[in-house]
This record gives sequence, structure tokens and C-alpha cells, in this order.
Amino acid sequence: MITTELVFLRHGEAQCNVAGVVGGPRTCTGLTNLGYDQVERAATRLAAEHQEFPFTALYAGPRIRLRQTAEILSQTLKIPLRTEAGLDGPVHGAADGKPWTEIKDLANGGPHAHPDTPWAEGSDTWNGYLQRAGDLLRALIARHEGDRVLFAAHGETVIVAHTLLLQIPLGSPAGFTISHGSITRWQHHFNRLGQRRWMLDRHNDTEHLAALTTEAAS
Repeated sequence: MITTELVFLRHGEAQCNVAGVVGGPRTCTGLTNLGYDQVERAATRLAAEHQEFPFTALYAGPRIRLRQTAEILSQTLKIPLRTEAGLDGPVHGAADGKPWTEIKDLANGGPHAHPDTPWAEGSDTWNGYLQRAGDLLRALIARHEGDRVLFAAHGETVIVAHTLLLQIPLGSPAGFTISHGSITRWQHHFNRLGQRRWMLDRHNDTEHLAALTTEAAS
């Protein structure tokens, strides 16, 4: 029996993704036209299941691309948006707005490469971010036991969920691909022995975006 369900929709393609720059809170300029299309298709898919198994809550961080993603979900599913500052992704510090290639060259790799070292002045460490964001997600799970919770999320937030629920030790070289507009779903089950466990129902599901790929190729 499923008790709690967490569904993560990664935001659609953003302007900063196309430009290859760090889209922190100071410099994020929101979604591209393709990003809007990706989110709208995901929202239509999620609305169909919402009719049968309603979502209880919708969360997003305050960054523009997350808010734009969540607003589409809120309008389509007719559920209120809750903004949670702790879901806004890693703190990038002085890297905000700079090209990722420049940051990775200066830090000798991206945030994951040296997980206990900041990748820019004033930034998080990767392990520090995983710990902080994992503590928040654990608190939200406790708050919403028995609920279906939807997140308009950064890719990093999906990695936090996997790290927490798969019990991956901090600092382990675990990597996950999370595409723009993709859906990831975690479910909390009781098995036949009455034991409770988290199960990853799907990861990086982009089936609803197939038509966009076909249209782009034609």
C-alpha cells in the first residue's frame, strides 16, 4: 500500500541553461519558450492523474524559473503554490551569473568534483548543500505523511531526494541525469510484512515531451 508520494518536476529549459551561465537568484531570467512548452506538457500529464489521485500540496523555491514552472502547475491543477526558500538550490556566491566553463576551470571541476570545497567565493560546498537540503526534505516528508506532494524543482533537488531516500553516503560519486521537464516519483510503501520503505517509481521520465522532440526534428 502506498502511503506518501513525492513527485518532482524539473523546471523547463531556462535562459541561463541555454547561455551556459550559473543562474543564481540574482541573475536567473526565467524559462525559454521551449521551457514553457515542456512544463505545459508535463502539467497536462500530471493534471490527468490529479483528477483520480489528487495532489495535496505544491512546492517550489523562489527562483524565477521555479516560480514560472510552479505557476503553470498551480493554474493547471488548481492547487495553491507554497514557496519554500530552502528549495531554491545551492548557494552559488560569486559564481552567480558567470559562465559555468569559467567556474569549473577556476574550481578544477564542478560542484561535485570536490564535494567539501566551495566552487566559488561564498558558495556552498556540495556535501554541505546535500546535508542542508536533505534536512529540509526530511522535514517536509514528516509534515506531509500520507500526502501526494508535487515539487517544481531544480535538478539538484532531485539528487537530494535520491541521496536521502537511497541513503547514499555524502561524498559518494553518485551521478543522475535529470532532464528539463522530466518527472521523478518516489513512493512510500507498506509491504506484505508491514514494513515501510521508499521505492523509486520512476526517474527522469520524459515521455510527455516526445512530441516536442518530433516537432523539433521535422
